[in-house]
Amino acid sequence: MPQLDTVELDSAHGPEFLHGQSQLDKYRAHLDWMETASLSAADSRDFMHGIAVTF
Repeated sequence: MPQLDTVELDSAHGPEFLHGQSQLDKYRAHLDWMETASLSAADSRDFMHGIAVTF
């Protein structure tokens, strides 16, 4: 139920809860951007393997 969505952000001053529609829209946009910028699971594994064999 979208109207019950809440995001909890941890900070040095304690938790912050985001539940306003504009706040949630902004947070979702950030998550969408991170997903497009992230490697796939297989690419992540290959990347880490490449680092491990280098050292």
